Amino acid sequence: MQARSAPSAAPQQTRSSQASSVEKCGACGPGYASPLDAMKGPREEIVYIPCIYRNTGRKKPDFLATVDVDPKSPHYCQVIHRLPMPNLGDELHHSGWNTCSSCFGDTSKKRNRLILPSLISSRIYVVDVGTDPRAPRLFKVVNPEDVFWKCNLGYPHTSHCLGSGEIMISVLGDPAGNGKGGFILLDGETFEIKGNWERGDEVPPMGYDFWYQPRHNVLISTEWGVPKCLGYGFNPNDLKKGRYGRRLNVWDWTTHAYVQAIDVGEDAAPLEIRFLHNPDAAEGFVGCTISSAIHRFYRTERGDWAAEKVIQVPSKKVEGWLLPEMPGFITDILISLDDRFLYFSNWLHGDIRQYDISNTRQPKLVGQVGQRPPPGHIPVLFLHLLGWDQPFLAFSATQTFGFSQVFVGGSISKGGPVTVCEDQELQSQPEPFFIKGKRVPGGPQMIQLSLDGKRLYVTTSLYSAWDRQFYPDLLREGSVMLQLDVDTEQGGLTVNRSFLVDFGKEPEGPCLAHEIRYPGGDCTSDIWV
Repeated sequence: MQARSAPSAAPQQTRSSQASSVEKCGACGPGYASPLDAMKGPREEIVYIPCIYRNTGRKKPDFLATVDVDPKSPHYCQVIHRLPMPNLGDELHHSGWNTCSSCFGDTSKKRNRLILPSLISSRIYVVDVGTDPRAPRLFKVVNPEDVFWKCNLGYPHTSHCLGSGEIMISVLGDPAGNGKGGFILLDGETFEIKGNWERGDEVPPMGYDFWYQPRHNVLISTEWGVPKCLGYGFNPNDLKKGRYGRRLNVWDWTTHAYVQAIDVGEDAAPLEIRFLHNPDAAEGFVGCTISSAIHRFYRTERGDWAAEKVIQVPSKKVEGWLLPEMPGFITDILISLDDRFLYFSNWLHGDIRQYDISNTRQPKLVGQVGQRPPPGHIPVLFLHLLGWDQPFLAFSATQTFGFSQVFVGGSISKGGPVTVCEDQELQSQPEPFFIKGKRVPGGPQMIQLSLDGKRLYVTTSLYSAWDRQFYPDLLREGSVMLQLDVDTEQGGLTVNRSFLVDFGKEPEGPCLAHEIRYPGGDCTSDIWV
């Protein structure tokens, strides 16, 4: 199969201002007509972030934070509203919309409800963000008993809106905590459970994330692990026993039947999956956590689907850690709306990477420093790229120059309990990451890109049970949100030193902030059909 060439720009209508763009968009239904049209949308001013108290030792409910990210606002980098859930121990995780760009053109639809599945309790919260976007309010609660009895599913994860106006939510397993792939279907108006999306007796052994593309009659889902094993943390004894995922699961979009499994390796744990945004493109990427690899998936000339590994983050040989080798732990990936750049986070190693994917079969690490500099001429720009103010110490010039790699925490910083004994990428361990006088606990985890592709937001909590195990400081100090500036011309990432949202300063005590959502949709919420 030939690699995709860079997508050509679809015809775009000229808009005199962001206000007219929003008005035009609203007149046509939710979202945007195309991904390239979305790139011309307004700059983000607020974001919604689920914040978790489970496993922190604080008997407080999780809440939805509204954060001001408008640099012109007097409340910049502040939590301006908190919506607590009515129950304890939910483990809010990801969120989605009641409707999105998949319904563009339907003027009866409005993006005004945020869907918040609870990973542990299996509740599903529906939040009204339309009445007052800066002060969301609870609209409806779908009880776990309804999820269990009507669908025989549990542990809901990813929520996507469908072109039909319905809402589909993937799950990790069944009510008893066994692995099982499946989908909950919600009515888009009443938010009542309609039943299962999937049909037929055969289902995958596990579930997690998913993406769909009706133009190619396909939905592809991923696998994390068996829920009752994940609940207690990462146990190396679970490896090689079929308790972590290894497949991309292919579904027929029309018949809702499970039709194919693509093996990406034992215990790979494929998590976030992203098709290219161009709906004509029959390919995309998936990040595998434990194997720390990026696979490109694609439709073959035969009409079935296949995957090939296109990026491998080398593990580091270490002492003072759970295993003798530490994987990068790729926990989130995303694709810019123009399908030009792929970003991902290495939660354990602590870095964020940017790849040019103009040639999807050969992703290329990119940055503004193109060549190895002469001895004694380390570019100041490269030091800023790393967010450092001290002399260059950590990176191998032969391995690192020429691409964009930013360390913002992680498990291999100097002075920590882990000693790196052998490293294919670095000459020495990176310095701890400080911003505004605070040493950042945890590692880069969830990421979200601005519509124009110029700002990348980062949070540092993965999942409370794994946070407790790998980064106990997170539970004591809370997580943070950071922002990186992106060079969209040549590639490159720079830490914005003026931006820090410290969730360690919450009124109810430090909490764990997770996924980031924009009120008008973003590159991980919206699907064009």
